[in-house]
Amino acid sequence: MLNDDQLSRLRALLEEERTQLIQQLQELGVAEDGSARVFDENFADSGQVAAEQVENRTLAASLGEQLIEVNHALAKFDLGTYGQCEVSGEPIPYERLEAMPASRARIEYAG
Repeated sequence: MLNDDQLSRLRALLEEERTQLIQQLQELGVAEDGSARVFDENFADSGQVAAEQVENRTLAASLGEQLIEVNHALAKFDLGTYGQCEVSGEPIPYERLEAMPASRARIEYAG
C-alpha cells in the first residue's frame, strides 16, 4: 500500500509529465483536441513537406498515446484506485510506479 508521501510524489510526477506532453504536442502544432497544424502546400520541396508531416504525425500519435495513459492514471487518483493492478487487483510496487507512474499493471502482467 502506498503512503501519502509516495502518492503525492507520484501524482506530481504525472502532472509534470502531462504538462510536458501537452507542451510537446503544442510545439508540433497539435491542439489538445488532436487537430494538427496546416503545412504550406506551396513549399518548393513537397517531398520534404510530406516527410515532415509523416514524422510529425508519428511523433504526435506517440505523445498522444502517452498523454492518454497519464490522464488515465490521474483519473485513477480521483477514483481512489491509483497503484492498483488492473489485471490482478494487487498493489503495484512503488518502485515500478516511480519508474513508470502511468503503469496500469504489475510487471508480471505488463504486455
